[in-house]
Amino acid sequence: MKSDKSMVEPVSELMKTKLEQMPQRPGVYLMHDAFGKIIYVGKSVNLRARVRSYFYVSAQRDTKTRQLVSRVADIEWIIVGNEVEALVLESALIKRYKPRYNIQLKDDKHYPYIKVHWANPFPKVSITRRILADGARYYGPYTSAWAVRQTLYALRRVFPYLTCDREITGKDSRACLYYDIKQCAGPCIGAISQVEYRRMIDQLCRFLEGDTETVLAQLREKMQSAAGRWQFELAATYRDRIAAAERIAKQQQVVDRGGADVDVIGLAREGNDCCIQIFFVRRGKLLGRDSFSLLNIGGEEDGQILASFLTQFYGEAAHIPPDILLPAEPEGVATIAEWLYRHRHAKVRLRVPKNGQKRELMALVQENAKETLASWRQQWEAEAHRQTSSLAALQEALGMDALPNRIEGYDISTLQGTNSVGSMVVFSRGVPQRSYYRRFHIQSVQQIGEPDDYASMREMLTRRFRRAVESQPLPPGQVISEREKIWRLLPDLLLVDGGKGQLGVAVEVLQEFGFLDQIVVIGLAKQREEVFLPNRKTPLRLPLDSSALQLLQRVRDEAHRFAITFQRQTRRKRGLASSLDAIPGIGPRRKQALLRRFGSLDAIRAASVEDLAAVSGMNQAVARRLKEELL
Repeated sequence: MKSDKSMVEPVSELMKTKLEQMPQRPGVYLMHDAFGKIIYVGKSVNLRARVRSYFYVSAQRDTKTRQLVSRVADIEWIIVGNEVEALVLESALIKRYKPRYNIQLKDDKHYPYIKVHWANPFPKVSITRRILADGARYYGPYTSAWAVRQTLYALRRVFPYLTCDREITGKDSRACLYYDIKQCAGPCIGAISQVEYRRMIDQLCRFLEGDTETVLAQLREKMQSAAGRWQFELAATYRDRIAAAERIAKQQQVVDRGGADVDVIGLAREGNDCCIQIFFVRRGKLLGRDSFSLLNIGGEEDGQILASFLTQFYGEAAHIPPDILLPAEPEGVATIAEWLYRHRHAKVRLRVPKNGQKRELMALVQENAKETLASWRQQWEAEAHRQTSSLAALQEALGMDALPNRIEGYDISTLQGTNSVGSMVVFSRGVPQRSYYRRFHIQSVQQIGEPDDYASMREMLTRRFRRAVESQPLPPGQVISEREKIWRLLPDLLLVDGGKGQLGVAVEVLQEFGFLDQIVVIGLAKQREEVFLPNRKTPLRLPLDSSALQLLQRVRDEAHRFAITFQRQTRRKRGLASSLDAIPGIGPRRKQALLRRFGSLDAIRAASVEDLAAVSGMNQAVARRLKEELL
């Protein structure tokens, strides 16, 4: 029997050499599969000891580690100065490559924040999903854009802030509608001075930070002062603002009598499902909460899960409180605390509360995490059942021998015969698989006049199934890369957006490549929602409330949405490119670099000369010329 420190078999000589060559220093290691794809990123204070540990017999008791090691074909490493630098680099690489075996937030989106443009003379307030070092103040994150809008809708009645982009001189002849409905203080017409306006925006900021009592006291003082000067209309305005502010303040539950600023993080897990719940407490008041689902937790300990969450969440957070309460100590707690210190520029305490009010608050968050996870699991199970029922109904309606577990949908989008593009969407077990979506620039049909959708559809399907034929057969012992799976895996059901004409094209292409006997193909026409099948004169009409028809509609509509989006992007880029072509000094390389950097003509027009000059291939002279031409 092998000891726990024995190497697993088989380990190639190349891998053994790599493991011996690894330095005993802090750094980050990247594990690649046979196709060169990064499948895991990790960090360690001792690279050799950490990486070798994956290949010991003891590590193979964990299913996730066993699967990871079985796929590792190469390892590279990057040496850094210390463990904190390793943590920073690891976080950046995980975000960039999204390795399959790293713990990741399931919903890797940028959450919305309230942005107060404090660097502007008259700060406006907006919603953003990007945090920049631009002197603005950011508040959030919020669970959705709807939550931000609801918050701002209420706050604007208390603090009538700017949202427009006009230059504020105080000398405009008239204000906009928002001033008339008392949702803007009117600095454009001089109704409020710059000093008073900035003071009001500062109050808004403090209100968002939870300092509601101070702000309410200031508003009451202004109301009384206005009333004392017999300015009763102004006093009534302050009275209405106070009432609105008090309504908002009542919604903020007091959870810490000490008035602390703290984030409280709870964790619940069951099987491979995991929920992180976080409460945002400011000045003792619960201002909001959010929930996160994590992927790839496998057999990881709670401490490792919490460490991964902390680095991913606070890596982009607008605000880090001085205290973060946790249900367990995260792995590498000292390193994470040092990393948070560098972000906040002040000490951050990571604590596991043992007793008192903090312990009660942690229990509340933990209970919320458990309830949220249970709710999610019920939803997931119900959704899985619904999808299975829809697939079964579709199988019966089309007379298929098996469930259509993989459905591919195709659509063509064009504008006046130009910029024709095609889309391919993939549904697996009734669920969209967006990583398998593909877009096609139609190359053979680019003429002015009536678009030839049939020829475009033929080109797209021909290119798709030619890739399938070229990737067959699979050599013995070779593993399929995720990229190749997209083309190699054939659909059980192929859906084209259209009627008999589009269906006829799809049938001919499948016949040409020998797939017609393997793939069921149909057309779905929009006008009457009729399903067209080969060798059937009359279309199939499914009940409008049929789950089978609704699934087909989702596939068809998703293919249409994906095609339209791509077509608009293509048209916008070509329009932008043609605008840049007319500017002296902007050749193909500079044009491409500008498109990559800014993405739109408005963004290029708004950029400073310095920003334009910083683009690869540009210089100050060309940047000034570009700026002048676009003004």
